[in-house]
Amino acid sequence: MSSPLVFGIFQYIGPNGTVGSAWQSPRDESANFTKLAHWTALARKFEDAKLDFLFLADSYGFPALDGELLPASVREGRGIPHGDPMPLISALAAVTEKLGYILTTSTTVEPPAANARRFATLDHFTDGRIGWNIVTGSSGATVAALMGKELIAHDLRYDMADDYLDVNLTLWEGSWEDDALVLDKESAVYADPAKVHMVHHEGPYFRTDGILNLPPSPQRTPLLVQAGASGRGRQFAGRNAEAVFVGGGEPATVARTIAGIRESAVAAGRPADAIKVMVGALFITAPTSEEAWAKHAEMLAMSTDEGAAAIYAGNTGVDLLALDPDKPIAQKSTELGQSNLERYLGADGKPAPLVRDILENFRRTGINGSVFVGAPEEVADQIEEFVAATGADGFLIQPHLVPETYDDLIDLLLPVLRDRGLARHEYEGDTLRERLFGVGCTQLPETHRGYDFRVGRSA
Repeated sequence: MSSPLVFGIFQYIGPNGTVGSAWQSPRDESANFTKLAHWTALARKFEDAKLDFLFLADSYGFPALDGELLPASVREGRGIPHGDPMPLISALAAVTEKLGYILTTSTTVEPPAANARRFATLDHFTDGRIGWNIVTGSSGATVAALMGKELIAHDLRYDMADDYLDVNLTLWEGSWEDDALVLDKESAVYADPAKVHMVHHEGPYFRTDGILNLPPSPQRTPLLVQAGASGRGRQFAGRNAEAVFVGGGEPATVARTIAGIRESAVAAGRPADAIKVMVGALFITAPTSEEAWAKHAEMLAMSTDEGAAAIYAGNTGVDLLALDPDKPIAQKSTELGQSNLERYLGADGKPAPLVRDILENFRRTGINGSVFVGAPEEVADQIEEFVAATGADGFLIQPHLVPETYDDLIDLLLPVLRDRGLARHEYEGDTLRERLFGVGCTQLPETHRGYDFRVGRSA
């Protein structure tokens, strides 16, 4: 029997899936994203289905070119609007017991100590079900302008992110000893002062002097997740990430990306399997293949060139509509989303695709995903073939229609995957880290460099 894969749900706090403008469908409810009941109902649905986690993407940015808002993004609701997921988590934790939550925050916006305190609080409130998706900048140019800052160069952002993470690890791991909390009412001792430590970090970009003003949470450090697949992003992942989210596409390309991530882990002195790699995917299924392909055609009818180009431009700074459609992209690097630029540059002797083909591919698959279409058995076959070809550990499942895409997944596809041993029947362990690495793996392992920040060890 095959090992169960990891299955998470990918969502923005906004309308639409990741391909097209699904909010216009009468069967879609994603425009209710401002209603708390919309999210609590989805969280309960995902937990009842024994899915591993809900991944909430986030950015302060928006699709723009040269500082100007892209009209197609506003008109179609693609990339705009986009709410803050952080206030949502306590409400979702209150209606679930096992479902994990992965939140995105940037290392270029808020001070690291504020980030550490917020995630520690949420790890307590969720009983250890929190992960941090570490991004260095999404739609970086608009974020920088919004925050009144200069755009930081791509690789420098990762250098800063290493230091930013060190501040967080110093606070999470170094402030409190495991048994510092006493709670002895008779002796009136809340915590042992000898076991609560001031920490000090003086890095090239950030410094901190103080304590994490909370006792250790169930995981101490939230599950560390990362989503950059550029060369510098893979290096960062190798040092720091426990899970990496990569975009889908051609299996051979995805396989190279995953192999590169595992090689980066080994280069950082970690086991190759220390990182779980999950691929963005959209599963469109129905009782028959014909019905599934009809849903796919419906999705593409709501995906325009202008909307796809707006999302691509906001992520990479490249305006596909302004380029010669019969030539490849000439630009080889960007200070914005390097991964989605490299995705279309060609590799291993293969010619780079033409701009018209890039735009069509992006219109059909979106910013993150592989699209699997067919009856449940057909999609299950595609999943098995993809995993065998790439070495992926699981998928971040993206929606087309909400909640219809999820209902089809849960009612039609998951039973087939469970029969094949590819999806879990029950939850094991209580924390998010245990969900990925097994019962008992609640905190950072000794093979992770963050372990050396623990009280009693020297970083």
